[in-house]
Parts: sequence; C-alpha cells; structure tokens
Amino acid sequence: MIAYKGFDPGLRCLGYQFQMGLNVTDEANCGHNGFHCAENPLDCLTYYSNMERSEYYLVDAGGDVDEDGGDSKISCTKLTILKRLDREEFFLHALAYMMDHPERKYNNLVARNRGEAEKNGFAVVRGANPVARGKQNSILAFAKEGLDGKTITQVTLTCVDGKRARPNVWYDANLKERTVELP
Repeated sequence: MIAYKGFDPGLRCLGYQFQMGLNVTDEANCGHNGFHCAENPLDCLTYYSNMERSEYYLVDAGGDVDEDGGDSKISCTKLTILKRLDREEFFLHALAYMMDHPERKYNNLVARNRGEAEKNGFAVVRGANPVARGKQNSILAFAKEGLDGKTITQVTLTCVDGKRARPNVWYDANLKERTVELP
C-alpha cells in the first residue's frame, strides 16, 4: 500500500534509525508499535508539522497493517522507504490523494474556499472557487470541486516566487489574480 511518512532529519523517528529500502519490525498496533505512516500525505503534518526541519517520504506499507480510525495513520510491520519528496512533490501527492478520494473527510489543514499561507508556508484550499495567497516561497495548492460539491475537477499547485505568483496576492485555481473581501 502506498503511503507517506514524516521523519526527523536523517530518517529518524522517535529515536529509531530507518534506512532507505525495506525496514522490518515484529508487531503493528497503531496505538503502540510498528512503523507508522499515513495514506493522506497531509496527515504527516499532524506528527511532523515543521516542514523546514522534517523530511517526508513516499513509502510502501506492508506485512501486518493496523489502523486506528483517527485519521489516515496506519501501522505496519514492513515499511519500504521509496523516495524523499520535496515540498512541491509532497503537495502534489496531497492533491492527488484528494482527487482520488474526494468524499473522504479531509485533513484540518485544508481550508474551505479561501486560505492563506501564513506561518506554516503553505495553503491547501478546496471548494467550488478556491482562492489563496501567501508570502514569498509559500506553496499554494488548489482543489476545485465540481458542481456536485463532491468530485475534484481541477488541481493546481504553485510556489509564490514573485514572478508567476506574487506575495500577498489572491489567486484562484487558474492562477488568475482575484479580489477577495475579508470578513
């Protein structure tokens, strides 16, 4: 099962040193042991929220698998670490997850209709006409819903680089500048 895992620098997690490739342990109980990862990339940010310090990887979870139902976190006995994801890849995977699973409860980091990348350096926004803005070097990720409010019809990702997307300017999913009235 393809999943995502956050680490401290150098593939460390709670004092355990992982290695690229296959890692094996004896038991998988989501609340107590095993190798933890998440189906939804954004759920990694619940456990490894500092994107400047943490590392995020694409993994393959196998062996005995257990889940607790709190979010998409799972525990497994075999964890194959496949690839480190940079920030843009991480959010592209998050958008792909939302597109593949549009009716699942989405992570609390996903804003409804309007979002701002402030202290965390990213904004993920979902809605019929999502808009977002951010500071220099922020990631803006858009998931535009269809008329039914359930399907995702378009995903867009950009980095506020000062050229294609300017700091503190509202953009829609087509990366067109928008005027937004704040409450």
